[in-house]
Amino acid sequence: MEANRFAGILKMIVPKIVEQYIREKGAAWEEAIGTLYESRLYATLEDEETALWHLSPLLLCDLLIEEIETGTITFPEEQ
Repeated sequence: MEANRFAGILKMIVPKIVEQYIREKGAAWEEAIGTLYESRLYATLEDEETALWHLSPLLLCDLLIEEIETGTITFPEEQ
């Protein structure tokens, strides 16, 4: 995928993940965005080849919470 297009997709996904995290955890915007950007999940999401950007923001938020609570991420297997 073209780099600009992928960057645009990330710009659309990130706010949705953060909003879901705020709803679920009651975090402030700054805390939620910092948590996401500092996570292993985000580093993996930034790698276009992992195709995590295909997952819903709800599922991505669940993976973020799993990482925070357990220190691990159980990535869904390809179907």
